[in-house]
Amino acid sequence: MAALRVISVASTSTSFHCYPSVFTKFKSSPTWAISFSVTPLLCSRRAKRMAHSIARATLGLTHPNQIEAPKISFAAKEIDLVEWKGDILAVGATEKDLARDENSKFQNPILQKLDSKLGGLLSEASSEEDFSGKSGQSTVLRLPGLGSKRIALVGLGSSVSSTAAYRSLGEAVAAAAKSAQASNIAVALASTDGLSAESKLSSASAIVTGATLGIFEDNRFKSESKKPTLKSLDILGLGTGPEIEKKLKYAEDVCAGVIFCRELVNAPANVLTPAVLAEEAKKIASTYSDVLSANILNVEQCKELKMGSYLAVGEASANPPHFIHLCYKPTGGEIKKKLALVGKGLTFDSGGYNIKTGPGCLIELMKFDMGGSAAVLGAAKALGQIKPAGVEVHFIVAACENMISGTGMRPGDVVTASNGKTIEVNNTDAEGRLTLADALVYACNQGVEKIVDLATLTGACIVALGPSIAGVFTPSDDLAKEVAAASEVSGEKLWRMPLEESYWDTMTSGVADMVNTGGRQGGAIVAALFLKQFVDEKVQWMHIDLAGPVWNDKKKNATGFGVSTLVEWVLKNSTN
Repeated sequence: MAALRVISVASTSTSFHCYPSVFTKFKSSPTWAISFSVTPLLCSRRAKRMAHSIARATLGLTHPNQIEAPKISFAAKEIDLVEWKGDILAVGATEKDLARDENSKFQNPILQKLDSKLGGLLSEASSEEDFSGKSGQSTVLRLPGLGSKRIALVGLGSSVSSTAAYRSLGEAVAAAAKSAQASNIAVALASTDGLSAESKLSSASAIVTGATLGIFEDNRFKSESKKPTLKSLDILGLGTGPEIEKKLKYAEDVCAGVIFCRELVNAPANVLTPAVLAEEAKKIASTYSDVLSANILNVEQCKELKMGSYLAVGEASANPPHFIHLCYKPTGGEIKKKLALVGKGLTFDSGGYNIKTGPGCLIELMKFDMGGSAAVLGAAKALGQIKPAGVEVHFIVAACENMISGTGMRPGDVVTASNGKTIEVNNTDAEGRLTLADALVYACNQGVEKIVDLATLTGACIVALGPSIAGVFTPSDDLAKEVAAASEVSGEKLWRMPLEESYWDTMTSGVADMVNTGGRQGGAIVAALFLKQFVDEKVQWMHIDLAGPVWNDKKKNATGFGVSTLVEWVLKNSTN
């Protein structure tokens, strides 16, 4: 990501067994052992780079642990809450649902029935716990008299209308399940009045999503960890039948993509190199070979396509670049839309010769500079399972590392992108846009109608929108509406930013067509304007800067941001 000066923020730039098979090959193959010890003095530079690449991949002798993926079954049931048997019965309640009569008893019929079965203990205990139904409140009570061992009350706020509220309910249930080491849980709403049939489906999906992602812990790099005990989750009172079952399966598929995305971003740079990222992409295509194919371009092939902008960024690294192209095509039927998802894939960003230094530079987190590519590959995994009809999707990642060496890109160098445009590199830490330039040209050459790119591109966007909201840049109002509608369903927060053309004046070069970064003001906007230079005018294009929401600093973990919105957007363009 490009360095952000004056302020102390640097622009940054499921498989649960993502990597072990790759490292088993590295560790056990005798060919690699020979290459380390007897490499000829006159070997080619490419061979040297490959040997270094293998060595770099095992730096620190760190190998991910084999983590068994938890198998949670989800079911929608219509059953009396007092009859349900299991470990935890969780009830989502609004502040209105917690209203009491003159005798301090619940007025809500469901809470009233539960309280009556418990001899008034629920109302008494919730009063003592000061539970009022506010958003973020939750309490778990162990009360005898029900089929469930525990009852959990989870606050939904003054009223429920958002996907985020129901996801939070699922996350709270997951937290309760972890704490109690529960195997079986059920979730119900205290009131479903006013919920349409479609709203019931979406709320059930959001609850399952929250619970699935909430129960997940990435323990691959810990020497000891607890195994999750949750086996089943029942959704009560929101309907039954094929429609809700389909919705719950969809939520599972998307969550698999989100978890895969999180694992990719969480993996350290000495484990997830460009070669390993490409290997993971190939695994996705292999798993869903009926609809997905993979084409991984090496350095020589990228040179043939004249990707000088992208290749310049990876020139200093011992780990060579890998250009990733997955293509989704449905098994039958007419293809009515062709889309591309392009993700920034810097597996580590040192800043290059404009090295990241000082407090707030975030260099220790620059493994997340491939968050855009992780979202794109996570979406590929989910879509491989969902298999939408009528749409072709290209998933494109120009993967590399931005490092420092005698062969590295220097400030002042002029590089040439694959569309012939020349760029004066006035900051080697504005590298992500250089890789995306060639990736966007490549995407346009696939004959697509619409492109969405995702990148941890600028610290300026974090300053503008904070850690939870991604910035959206597009000249297309129609595309903006499509993606906004998808984000409403996913619950991910996006905010459309202006593409102020007059700011392009700051990108003037005396020796090339443009420089790669302008002044410190409006940095996120200028970065988007740079990318626009590499998109065909006939193609609808959107840039999403997710430098903020890619990482949860409190949990010190990746969020998986972007996957849900991308999948939803593709489905809106399909004929499913």
